[in-house]
Amino acid sequence: QVQLIESGGGLVQAGGSLRLSCATSGRTISGVVMGWFRQAPGKERDFVAAISSAGRITRYADSVKGRFIISRDNAKNTVYLQMNSLKPEDTAVYYCAKGRNPTVNTGRDSYDYWGQGTQVTVSS
Repeated sequence: QVQLIESGGGLVQAGGSLRLSCATSGRTISGVVMGWFRQAPGKERDFVAAISSAGRITRYADSVKGRFIISRDNAKNTVYLQMNSLKPEDTAVYYCAKGRNPTVNTGRDSYDYWGQGTQVTVSS
């Protein structure tokens, strides 16, 4: 069993930055893929970014490429999402998720544990 707890969300003006954190407990995450997803009101939960177990491979949604950076500190069992140049369309609840297998996938069904989410609101 693993628990994922997101933090760092909030209200920010367009063009600003936020850094989300995902702290894990219950088991180490050093050997697993970790990902971030987001869900806006009335929309599906969409892939944002993912990172391989050692941090060497990352994948991003086209909508955030060049603005967001995913990273991890396995010694702290924590995954981060640095969000820069934020836009109003980035407004959503952001979820951290643990991958089921070693491949860095973008589909929701490739992740088996989810956090409770943290709200990010970007004002124009």
